[in-house]
Amino acid sequence: MPDDEISRKPTDTRRRWLVASAGFNVLLLLAAGGLGLYAFLLNVDLGDVKRRLSQEVETRQQAERYLIEARNLLTENQREIEQLKAQIAFKESDIQAAASAKPLLPVTVGFRSSMLGRGLVAVIDNTSDRYLTVVLSVRNPTRALAKRFNLELSPRSSTDFGHFEGWQFASGDEVALFNDGFATLRLIVP
Repeated sequence: MPDDEISRKPTDTRRRWLVASAGFNVLLLLAAGGLGLYAFLLNVDLGDVKRRLSQEVETRQQAERYLIEARNLLTENQREIEQLKAQIAFKESDIQAAASAKPLLPVTVGFRSSMLGRGLVAVIDNTSDRYLTVVLSVRNPTRALAKRFNLELSPRSSTDFGHFEGWQFASGDEVALFNDGFATLRLIVP
């Protein structure tokens, strides 16, 4: 074998190793770059997931705060309802006791036919020796109508109240007269 061939073999082998080594280094560099890019994309995705998770946590905390506020408001309203129920029960018993303790209203009510129109006229007599202010409450259950009127009654006098004054009485109308100092007078028009 000639010297040229012997001296070429180590050089060719070195070149091959050098090319193979360079190729392997390029492959390693590409793999490292790919892994770096993959790590970067994972980091971006992780940041996005963290932001969404943070928003979800904030939304849930806000919903829990609203729920707590709603529960507190409900509890407060239930307490208020219970207090109002107790007050109503107390007021009903007070009203019944007060109504039974009040003297009868010194007023009589009669009805006559209207001379100038249809229907009936109430004739309200104050049998006391003092002026009375009364509230006249009238309700027609058939037509589902109701009205209230303030009346000033002179002592020992009679007052007519009919369609000219604001109500045309009919049989079955419910009438009530109120005054703070006396028990309520209730009657039904005959």
